[in-house]
Amino acid sequence: MTNRKVTEDDPLDDFRRRDIVLNEIGKAVHVAGTGPAVIVMTEMPGISPHVARFARWVRDAGFTVYMPSLFGRDGAVVTAEEGGAIFRKACISAEFRTLPGGEASPAILWLRALAKLAHEECGGPGVGAIGMCFTGNFALSMMLEPSVLAPVLSQPSLPLDDPAGTGITPAELAAVRQRLERDDLTVMGYRFAGDAYCRAERFAAFSQALGDRFVARVLPDSAAGKDLPPFFRQFVPTPHSVVTVHLIDEAGQPTVAARDEILSFFGKRLSSATA
Repeated sequence: MTNRKVTEDDPLDDFRRRDIVLNEIGKAVHVAGTGPAVIVMTEMPGISPHVARFARWVRDAGFTVYMPSLFGRDGAVVTAEEGGAIFRKACISAEFRTLPGGEASPAILWLRALAKLAHEECGGPGVGAIGMCFTGNFALSMMLEPSVLAPVLSQPSLPLDDPAGTGITPAELAAVRQRLERDDLTVMGYRFAGDAYCRAERFAAFSQALGDRFVARVLPDSAAGKDLPPFFRQFVPTPHSVVTVHLIDEAGQPTVAARDEILSFFGKRLSSATA
């Protein structure tokens, strides 16, 4: 993998930027790699160098990465002030449901269409999807698109004001459970034990709704890295981003083990041998 500093703006020049229109809505999507498709959905405050690094790990593991631009400046290391503005803008956007109510964000309809397109373009048994932080629970709602076979929820943070909220309607959650049982699928979930934005109550709610089809991984706070970009230093007081900002890229680290487990999960579910 190309070695790039996560402390500097990333030009994303090893990705191909595509302007994709789905459901009459256009978004930029950064695409790279070959093999089955994996949708990598960014955390706040956008496609940072840390998020791009994770996408490259997915690409180098043998997948075609589709990384949609959902908010923020792609590739940028933003200031705390700019990151806060991006967060506030997303919170009032009609695309996202950030408060309690059990309703999925409208952006998910577009992401489901992207998954369908990615499957058509890349082939294979289906598509993987990982959401992080603000998009963390999107991969669960995307299970209503039949092509999505490997959903990963990394520190899902919505709804903001309900620690036990799932961000998906009860009817849709029941439909996801039925699909998991019918197709013998699982949902992977990752969080740090002391995360203030993705608390134990949320994973408990997922476990109650999905049973053993939800596989939870809770990392100790001591496993989180401490060299943080400005937005995280100011606004994220606890360990939070398992495979990006708080990942310690050293052999034997729990965050690296989590990353490798996710890549293995994608490989197992999306391998042609399991089709």
